[in-house]
Amino acid sequence: MTTRGDQILDRTLSKVGGKGLFVKELEIAMLEGRADLAVHSLKDVPMELPPEFELAAVLEREDARDAFVSNDYDSLEALPEGAIVGTSSLRRQALIASRFPHLVIKPLRGNLDTRLGKLDRGEYAAIILAAAGLKRLGMESRIRRFLSAEQSLPAPGQGAMAIEIPAGRPELRALLAPLNHQDTARAVEAERMVSRVFGGSCQIPLAAYAVPDGEALRMRAMVATPDGKRIASAEAIGPADTPEALGRQVAHALEAQDAAAILAACRTDA
Repeated sequence: MTTRGDQILDRTLSKVGGKGLFVKELEIAMLEGRADLAVHSLKDVPMELPPEFELAAVLEREDARDAFVSNDYDSLEALPEGAIVGTSSLRRQALIASRFPHLVIKPLRGNLDTRLGKLDRGEYAAIILAAAGLKRLGMESRIRRFLSAEQSLPAPGQGAMAIEIPAGRPELRALLAPLNHQDTARAVEAERMVSRVFGGSCQIPLAAYAVPDGEALRMRAMVATPDGKRIASAEAIGPADTPEALGRQVAHALEAQDAAAILAACRTDA
């Protein structure tokens, strides 16, 4: 299925209904019996699912990093003043703007072929994409440099795939259970809790990334204004079997840094 999220390419996601555009039509197909399940990139799944649906499994995470893609430059540091960088993400926009205020950041929508085509036609000096998507589609050779989590903290759920099913289908849930990867599921639950606390959507430059550390989870998160001039960041470690508690802990640490005022400024700008 091709959803409206794939079809509307001339406006940013935050202006046409958010990431739920990629999910809603697939949910309708399940309600109408045209599909039994839907596979999503987890970072596109809204933080609160309608009661008619549930996530049956989270697959093992691919590379969660962002990727720098360019035909002429090796890194963000190498881009000259005024160079145009394309991204579909307010999170990436904020992180780039905070470190490289001399660059021009412009929206970039469409599937991977569309985005790479715009780069190849010279519309952008470089584009920033999720490394996982490029790897899954056999396009890893286009990556000039991986951006570490320290350089570009990933979005909640980035690199992970999730399977959504209609609620009340225990036989389907049991069938899919072996696909659930516990370490990934716990990490992304912590990340999504941070986003849930702040009403996370694509209108908010928010990052959250958790990684297993023995029997614990270690997580970092940040919120920012789109221009990258105001950033709050926090990190914490907690038991892996209580990921929601870790997410709330990190969210509260962000709140202590006036995250609410930063996000209010984002909504005013929007």
